[in-house]
Amino acid sequence: MSDIRPTRSAPRTPAAKKAAAPKPRAKRKARTAKFAVGSVVRHKFYPFRGLVFDVDPVFDNTDEWWLSIPAELRPKKNQPFYHLLAENSETEYIAYVSEQNLIPDKSGEPLRHPKVAELFIEGDDGHFRPIFFQAH
Repeated sequence: MSDIRPTRSAPRTPAAKKAAAPKPRAKRKARTAKFAVGSVVRHKFYPFRGLVFDVDPVFDNTDEWWLSIPAELRPKKNQPFYHLLAENSETEYIAYVSEQNLIPDKSGEPLRHPKVAELFIEGDDGHFRPIFFQAH
């Protein structure tokens, strides 16, 4: 096999160079997640709360999942999304929730999700610290 390389073209004019130059990316304002791993939060509209165990800087789920959210409550994708050990009055589960739909839970009620004790240690101050922490 031979190594095929493009031939050198004639020098381009300044206008041609400018047109071919890559366009600079629009600067995005860096966002900091409002809640950290170990934060206890509550949903603004639905009656559940949970403990944050992971954070995605932007939406990282399927479009099918996103479209299943009622249009009037559908969040923007370009914001932090939180993985929660969630619970409501009936059950415990895993939830994926946008930052715009969460508020701090200040109830002080104990969490009953069975995974909490496996993944976190509750300090004397009521804050939760992960037993194992892996950033991605």
